[in-house]
Order: sequence, then structure tokens, then C-alpha cells
Amino acid sequence: MNTQTIEQPAVMLPELAEGETYLGDFIGADGRITHTILLPGDNADASWQTQLEWAKSIGGDLPTRVELSVAFEKHRDQFQRDWYWSNQTDEDDDAYAWCQHFLNGSQTYYHKDYDYWRARAVRRFVI
Repeated sequence: MNTQTIEQPAVMLPELAEGETYLGDFIGADGRITHTILLPGDNADASWQTQLEWAKSIGGDLPTRVELSVAFEKHRDQFQRDWYWSNQTDEDDDAYAWCQHFLNGSQTYYHKDYDYWRARAVRRFVI
């Protein structure tokens, strides 16, 4: 069997501000790497649009479904045991958005007007 070693270039990550957590790097279909940083703070229950606006007001965005899955696996202690909105709209009906439960890890989509779910914000940078 022929094996090949691939050298990974060193990546300089930005300095994290107090309370920020490096969530991870995510490789897109185009091969670009997006680094995601979980911002401090947790916003109380509100609709999807309100949570999206809140995240933008602090210089961030809502996490993707994949980012929320990683957060559940690696940083569950930074979330309340509740539902959190993602930034992803349902593909079949844009009145719905995806969310993650931080008690059992399940994901589902729910109507964006539902105002009983929390939010965390992330910031991203692409290499």
C-alpha cells in the first residue's frame, strides 16, 4: 500500500478576546477553511429575526447547524440546557429555521416567529 504524508501549513489564529472560545475550523466544499469563534454571552428567548439582529449588533452571526453540533459536543457547559437558534433557514420553507437543543443534542426546524429560544453569537474568518 502506498501512503503519502500531507504537510499542513501553520495557521495563525487571531488572539481571542476575553470570554471568546475557539470553536473550530470548518472546511467548505471549495476547500477554504473557516475558523469559528464563539462569542461570550447568551441572549434570552426571542424570535429568530430578533436573535439574528442581536448577533449582528455585537459583531457576529448565529452559528450554523454544524457549528451548533460541535458546540454541543465540545462546549456544552457554555450553554443553558435549552433550544438555540442557528442561522440556517429550512430549505423547503424559509419561514422556518434550524435550532439545536443543548440538553439532548437534537436538532429540528421551527417557525422563525417562535420567540422562546435562545441564541449565542459567533464570528468567523476565512483562510
